[in-house]
Amino acid sequence: MTTASTAASGTPAERPLSASEIYANARALSSYLRDKATEIDEARRLPEEVAARLRDAGMFRLMMPKDWGGPELSTVEQVEVVEEISRANPSAGWCVMIGCDSGFYAGYLDDAAARKLYPRLDMATAGMVFPGGRADRVEGGYRVNGQWAFGSGITHADVVSAGCVVYENGTPVTAGTPPRPLWRIMLAAASAYEVQDTWHTTGLRGTGSNDYRASDLFVPEERSFSVLEPARRDAPLWRCNNTFLPKLAAVPLGVARAMIDHVAETMQNKVETPGMKLYKNLTRVQTAIADAEMILGAARAYLFSAVERQWRKLEKNEPLTAKDRADFWLSMVNAAHSGRQAIRMLFDAVGGSAIYAHRGPFDRYLRDAETWCQHVVVQRRVLEAIGGMLLGADDLPWHPFL
Repeated sequence: MTTASTAASGTPAERPLSASEIYANARALSSYLRDKATEIDEARRLPEEVAARLRDAGMFRLMMPKDWGGPELSTVEQVEVVEEISRANPSAGWCVMIGCDSGFYAGYLDDAAARKLYPRLDMATAGMVFPGGRADRVEGGYRVNGQWAFGSGITHADVVSAGCVVYENGTPVTAGTPPRPLWRIMLAAASAYEVQDTWHTTGLRGTGSNDYRASDLFVPEERSFSVLEPARRDAPLWRCNNTFLPKLAAVPLGVARAMIDHVAETMQNKVETPGMKLYKNLTRVQTAIADAEMILGAARAYLFSAVERQWRKLEKNEPLTAKDRADFWLSMVNAAHSGRQAIRMLFDAVGGSAIYAHRGPFDRYLRDAETWCQHVVVQRRVLEAIGGMLLGADDLPWHPFL
């Protein structure tokens, strides 16, 4: 495995890694991450050793700018890397998907301030961008108070984001037409927040997605930004505020792929009782495998087609059409729900032996699928806004990333 080597001081030597090297590193971690599955779930976070292995392999630098020595991967390349990690371990894939947002956020800050906040390429970010807190304007920045949920990877993060409504003189600040509360994202060292042990969940148990809070935390103006304003960098990755989102869909794609592969392997020797026929020779199992392949293949093709089309337009600095934007988002929702559909179908095909948490990954895959479908980006409720946009509806629900 090619890694960013560590100097004697413990600081990673900032050796550039290409997209192909990062992907090779992701593949090289597969066996290790599969072996760590039970430990990760039971810890309800990524153990320090696992987080360190991901960091050393360059998994948190995917979007770091090229002029810093980072790979600045395209959206499709990001999906491919996260998909590979997720295929080995869903919680690890989820944490990589979140943790590598560091480079994306850096592009919304003044370069000097960004480099000070992210002095190394392999720094992970966690946190919620939607406003769960309050930021009172003070001289030089903001005083931040609040509590946020879903801090995936916060137990190994270097930097934490916190979305806030901005207040001035005790009153919420509004902006835009129609006027809405001004929303800014605050970035601070992970040590500045209090992490609460709240992550007791059905699925994605190993992501450590705990609540966190801040009390009278000062955040300098230069470490805050709005995704509703243009980024400071002019490159395809930052020409649209949603290019950090498609890699979320890589998690269900990778896990569904792992489920299909593991079921196919298991069916070779599994015998049905009382008929005493090999499962691989049963029509219902053959149909289930074929259906799962069809569903996953279609979902993956739709995602890659939509994401690639958006990226090519961003490269040319061309405007995105309503159809471009709709396909981009619908392909993510479809990947999440199609992944769950394929996993449920195969879970049923495997039968009673699938329910044992420590006899294979089937139970974990199903629990993880139920959990990722509740993420705000891929809940079916977003279809209302997308359908309204496609129909030219008069009263569209507002969405900051659509």
